[in-house]
Amino acid sequence: MEIIKNKEYELLIEDMTVSGEGVGKIDGYALFVKDTVVGDRIIAKVIKVKKNYGYGRLISIIEPSEERVEAPCPNARACGGCTLMAMTYESQLEFKRKLIENNLRHIGGFTDIFIPPVIGMDKPFRYRNKAQFPVGKDRNGNIVMGFYAGRTHSIVPCEDCLIGSNVNAIILAKIKEYMVKNNVEPYDETSHSGLIRHILIRIGFTTGEIMVCPVINGKSLPNEDELIKMLSNLTFEGDRKIASIIINSNTDKTNVILGKTSRVIFGRGYIEDYIGKIKYRISPLSFYQVNPAQTSVLYDLALEYAGLTGSEIVWDLYCGIGTISLFLAKRAKQVYGVEIVPQAIEDARNNAIINEITNARFYVGKAEEVLPSLYENEGVYADVIVVDPPRKGCDEALLDTIIKMAPRRIVYVSCDSATMARDLKYMAEHGYRLEKVQGVDQFPMTGHVETVCLLSRKAPV
Repeated sequence: MEIIKNKEYELLIEDMTVSGEGVGKIDGYALFVKDTVVGDRIIAKVIKVKKNYGYGRLISIIEPSEERVEAPCPNARACGGCTLMAMTYESQLEFKRKLIENNLRHIGGFTDIFIPPVIGMDKPFRYRNKAQFPVGKDRNGNIVMGFYAGRTHSIVPCEDCLIGSNVNAIILAKIKEYMVKNNVEPYDETSHSGLIRHILIRIGFTTGEIMVCPVINGKSLPNEDELIKMLSNLTFEGDRKIASIIINSNTDKTNVILGKTSRVIFGRGYIEDYIGKIKYRISPLSFYQVNPAQTSVLYDLALEYAGLTGSEIVWDLYCGIGTISLFLAKRAKQVYGVEIVPQAIEDARNNAIINEITNARFYVGKAEEVLPSLYENEGVYADVIVVDPPRKGCDEALLDTIIKMAPRRIVYVSCDSATMARDLKYMAEHGYRLEKVQGVDQFPMTGHVETVCLLSRKAPV
């Protein structure tokens, strides 16, 4: 049967992709349809045809799945963020558990490892402590702030994202008021003109401190004192307050959001927050987990898996601002952290000082370069290694060095279970046994899930 572009077809959604798209079949031909759930019987319009598969747009639902709910956000379909919002939360957690299991089975070759239910949230909304809103204009020339539609740079107006804090809408409305009053143009990436590109907002959920960081195509804003007054006078529920306003300059023609230089115009160049009893200093460029409640769950698991007694040497690779490192330092003899971002390492060192932690040392550089160099030249060793890599996983040179160092335990924390499974397979082929796996839902309503794993060194034969 020939599949025709722009024609509508009836199909049953039988599976879902890792990104949350539904998968149905038309006489064996796979069609990927966003905003659908397993069990939905739908009408879809074919929008792209490949040889063995295609993409469709949901036109109508003939019969909804038992796992379907009405998405509470009116922008859910247009926005590219919350791809699972039309699923019950219980179904989301099971989807993520199966995702971890399938990747470990098919990529890692682990066929007998038990994957327990993913640890979810009691209230899976309003959990994000960070948001980055692109700024632009609509067809009528009005300023819009929101998020990009899936696979595009078209802005979907959305100033009050339901997985973000409710302070965001208040702040964005005030910035829009400032822009209109002072004739400040939003950035146009086609012409590389205009001034305000993005608005970054970070919130300390425990401290109540808020950072507002306009990202601009220049070095300064007109009437900055007026913007400072407008923002600093805002009031919020609870004890939340604007503690930091920072101008970040990004004049490059790039999709990268933040530039390399920042200037404080109000308050401090950072905010502070807690995970557990550890205080962290967070600057605009710092990596800091976006869901503090679930981060505490994740790090408690990492600490449990590390099995520290107070005598261990621990290496924390891709350590960011020292979030896991400082958790571990409370129970280890010595912790060493490695991170490529200099500002993050500066924050990590400051975080150690403000928490009066003296047994944590941090190195700037690529983990796949720093650790092999220190191992070859200085003979460093580890009893436990914790690794929390970016989505691409670990470089093979780094894995080789970890294996040579032969730590008793490896704790692998991952935001991508596919690259995790690949790396775990490599370590399993070189003397390590996968002992435990636990998913933690850091990102409800989206297709992403964090996973923490424990590997132990096999006894020599």
